[in-house]
Amino acid sequence: MTGRPPNEREEEEPVEEREPDVPVLSHGVLKSLLGAWALSACSAGETAAVEAHLTECGPCADEALRLRDAVALLHRDRDLDLDPLLRSRVLENCLGRRPARIPIPGWVTPYDAETARLDALLRDIGESEWHAPVRLKWYEEDRQVRRKATVAGVIGHLFAVDGLVAGALGLDDPLGAGTPELSPSERTEAFWSGLERPPGRALREPWRDQSHALIRTVSFAGRGVADLTVTYKDFALPLRDSLLERAFECWLHADDIAHAVAYPYDPPCGAHLHEMIDLATRLLPAALAGRRRSGLAAPARQLVAAGAPGRSLHLEVEGAGGGHWYIALDSPAAVGDPDQAVAQVAMEGVEFCQLVAGRVSPEEAAAGQDGDREAIRDVLAAAASLSRL
Repeated sequence: MTGRPPNEREEEEPVEEREPDVPVLSHGVLKSLLGAWALSACSAGETAAVEAHLTECGPCADEALRLRDAVALLHRDRDLDLDPLLRSRVLENCLGRRPARIPIPGWVTPYDAETARLDALLRDIGESEWHAPVRLKWYEEDRQVRRKATVAGVIGHLFAVDGLVAGALGLDDPLGAGTPELSPSERTEAFWSGLERPPGRALREPWRDQSHALIRTVSFAGRGVADLTVTYKDFALPLRDSLLERAFECWLHADDIAHAVAYPYDPPCGAHLHEMIDLATRLLPAALAGRRRSGLAAPARQLVAAGAPGRSLHLEVEGAGGGHWYIALDSPAAVGDPDQAVAQVAMEGVEFCQLVAGRVSPEEAAAGQDGDREAIRDVLAAAASLSRL
């Protein structure tokens, strides 16, 4: 028998960690466990069951985040300013443990992100701030139009126009069944006029419920839904572009609200900003052609066959979301071509979006210009004409 020195410890064999047994619980029981989960008071099995449920149930996921926010306030050694990354960390933790069975398509993430950011802003403002004045601006017939609204009125506007996407997906229209085809501006006016009293905080929940329903419906629908047509009365977009356009408008109106209530608000992340700019550049040739038919732009100089390269403007967007785009000048069916660029405009990304939203005039927008002045003027005016209420 071989002895062992008295101070040498016998190596312990590693203990293999067992996966917790995950109980099968009803929705009601899981909902009742959210408070304990937020306090980290659940057993390992209950924790796993709750976090699996949070990947599938939007209302419970929202409630879980609210409870975690409340728990953070119970720690006296911390200040009362909640960590702005708390929500993303909780979701990342939950989804990292068990990925969502029905993931959100990548092309929906800008809309998901911008509605979530606006909702966070709305949660933070007081009741009186819902009636704070907001001055909306856009371009019509080459002049800036202004309209007075309130924070609640802006949310009502987003709610009414998002209803176009809801209708295309077979969901309930916030204006009610049987509503005739209306433009976004007409839908907004109809919604506002149908309210019995000045709107307030009560609009937040139906707006957020509708945005959640849009995201869930698209996520379950599969790949083909991206090409579904959403009609805006005077024009139409595939659903993929429509939700990107709604993300763009959500950001711009959130920025309007933030200015009205003195709330800090950042632009979208660079990747999402790039997608929004790309959508605007794809819409510009058709907008330019429409202005030409109305006598608001110079005549085409060089017509080419559909799909062929033609005379172009080089748009260089700097900063986050930036890149290079070549915009066909003479036909919406032509292809922008670097070799046929006759003009160049350099702009910062947020500034270009402000132009497309009608927040700044074409004369104020361009930081750098070179080449054909007529082409530059026409493209900048066409970009402003994309704006609307």
